[in-house]
Amino acid sequence: LSAIRTPDWQVPDEPAHYNYVAQVATNGCCPLLEAGDWDSAYLETIKGARFAPETLGNFAAIQYEDHQPPLYYLLASVVFKLTGGSLLALRLFSVLIGAGVVAGAYATARALLSDQPQIALGAAALVAFVPQHMAMLAAVNNDGLAELIVALTLWGVVTYLKTDRFRVGWLGVLVGIGLLTKVSTLFLVGLVPLAVLIKAWINAHPDPTPSPEFGGGLGRGLASLLRALIVFAIPVLVIGAVWWLRDVSVYGFPDLFGLARHNAVVVGQPRTADLIAQVGWSEYLRRGVETTFQSFWGMFGWMNFGLPAWAYPAILFVLGAAGVGLVIGLWVDKRLPHPLRISFAFPSPLRREGGQNPYQRAPQYAAVAILIMTALLAMLQYLYYNTEFVQFQGRYMYPGLIPLGIFVALGLDGWRRLIMVGAGRSTLRWFAPAIILLLVPLNLYVIWRVIPGLAP
Repeated sequence: LSAIRTPDWQVPDEPAHYNYVAQVATNGCCPLLEAGDWDSAYLETIKGARFAPETLGNFAAIQYEDHQPPLYYLLASVVFKLTGGSLLALRLFSVLIGAGVVAGAYATARALLSDQPQIALGAAALVAFVPQHMAMLAAVNNDGLAELIVALTLWGVVTYLKTDRFRVGWLGVLVGIGLLTKVSTLFLVGLVPLAVLIKAWINAHPDPTPSPEFGGGLGRGLASLLRALIVFAIPVLVIGAVWWLRDVSVYGFPDLFGLARHNAVVVGQPRTADLIAQVGWSEYLRRGVETTFQSFWGMFGWMNFGLPAWAYPAILFVLGAAGVGLVIGLWVDKRLPHPLRISFAFPSPLRREGGQNPYQRAPQYAAVAILIMTALLAMLQYLYYNTEFVQFQGRYMYPGLIPLGIFVALGLDGWRRLIMVGAGRSTLRWFAPAIILLLVPLNLYVIWRVIPGLAP
């Protein structure tokens, strides 16, 4: 519905992404980012006119996304050719990719908590129905494909840590593909080796069933660790080098990602240092926090139409309740059989209790740590981008949306566990996804009442 009802071009950067697809479909891969591809005055004019047809005479010149890696645009160019450049067809192609992101969220949560289907459903519901996320997944851009790569990688890492059914070589292939998709996947280059190191550390300790990836014993484990890191690195370097070498050849060394060329071309885009000098640090931070939160959940068009005023405090209340519920489930109420509770007194690797290896749950803890690190790295990428440009767009943190969905679902489920202590039954088991699914009527309101206001 969002793809159909959103007026043409009323999603951030959609014209530039569409024109990239058109260039690939017409001229082949890949376009160059050049001076003139960003015309701030013209862009403001057509945005102010809400992309009225009479203002679009120079529309094809909007090409400031031409520095992006090419995978999404190569795939979308097939749809472009088959449909004569239909914007709706390209949007529906993005919706199909977005469905994969939602499925990846569900699969990651099930891999983490195989006996907690309500958590997987709640995580998938949050990923699917954050209003702004839904709008972005229904638009022409490479965000959805990048998130799909992140989702598949997270599922692979969790499966790798817990079951040994996923090999680091395939993780390397996924990360390499991510580098051909969008720079926002770059954090995976460090995340996966961290998971490999953690797994090697776990398997270096006494274990009656050592991992085939890392044989028993510290010496053999170290050799296996180095082998695993090399197996991961080879596809990353080979696949990534395809694009890096091209960028260096056209933009010069060391501009591997075309970002230096992008920064030089987008003359007139608001700079962080200028805004701080103008309004001061306190006002800058206030604007940053407020706009980031609101735009993460819903600011439509080119960030000029928000959710209803009551929606933001309501969302904040639910997030606060989820945070408290997570604390209840993890640490406070020891009666709760929470699947992720972590004792502060982590047992010695040499001590066994009741014949059980005290590290048998370590892979679970490691998977949780990887999810937390994913959310933190997504946030750090966002903050780093804002050190140069004023880009208070919460959507840039969507690579960390799957961990957020899992932890919100766990937090809401913590309240259910507290209420049902001693009940011995699964009453209210679907409480968490039911609360998250309240986003559905909010989305319907946005689609039928807010988005039509974007039309010229």
